Amino acid sequence: QVQLVESGGGLVQAGGSLRLSCAASGLTFSTYPMGWFRQAPGKEREFVADISWSSGRTYYANSVKGRFTISRDNAKSTVYLQMNSLKPEDTAIYYCARRRSYSSSYLPREYDYWGQGTQVTVSS
Repeated sequence: QVQLVESGGGLVQAGGSLRLSCAASGLTFSTYPMGWFRQAPGKEREFVADISWSSGRTYYANSVKGRFTISRDNAKSTVYLQMNSLKPEDTAIYYCARRRSYSSSYLPREYDYWGQGTQVTVSS
């Protein structure tokens, strides 16, 4: 059974930090790039960050660059998202997803497996 399970969300004040985790099971993890997306109420799902299978390359949305850091531990089949200097506009459900290995795009359709999401709420 394929599972991507996010955790670490919660309520935090503006300027605070959270670390999200996404544990994978039932699928090949270590040789695939992984990404984080988020979806706020009434908005489309948007790309946040992506990391190559070897951690050699990372890519961020402009809105989070310099504040968020994506990382992974292939031995634990887990990908992380460290979020610092959080803003109210970061409030959303955050999802992790596995990107197809041959894809070079960060559009949602290029990701084949998704977690159920974890809520992040940033108060002002």
